[in-house]
Amino acid sequence: MSAKDRYHENVKNALIKDGWTITDDPFHLKWGKRDMYVDLGAEKLIAAEKEGQQIAVEIKTFRSVSEMTALEHALGQYLAYRSVMTRTNPDRVLYLAVQDEVYADIFDEPIAKLLVEDYKVNIVLFQLEQEVIFRWIPWSNTGS
Repeated sequence: MSAKDRYHENVKNALIKDGWTITDDPFHLKWGKRDMYVDLGAEKLIAAEKEGQQIAVEIKTFRSVSEMTALEHALGQYLAYRSVMTRTNPDRVLYLAVQDEVYADIFDEPIAKLLVEDYKVNIVLFQLEQEVIFRWIPWSNTGS
């Protein structure tokens, strides 16, 4: 199992404040002989439905020598997890958790917009100090 991300507890607290129940810390995936661990699994009960919404959240700091390398690494992990999840947990939606300031710096650039659109990446923005969810961005709303 890999080490927890620097902002793990901040995002976990933000999700709880947003009404989510943390179900897995981390969320375990297995495919063949390989074990993978998404940072968090959570669910939210929807009053009008019997069952709730389920998500998995991979947290990224983007603190690297190269922002492009960090983006490539984050997307590679995201895509590997999503491929396994669509087969083992098809009702659970994967999100990439990114600090709001990082999103403004990196994800507003044309290359990041292109990759998010092409790979249909769901993003959740969090504010670090306040430990709150700032915005949910499903891939279809990211625009170009």
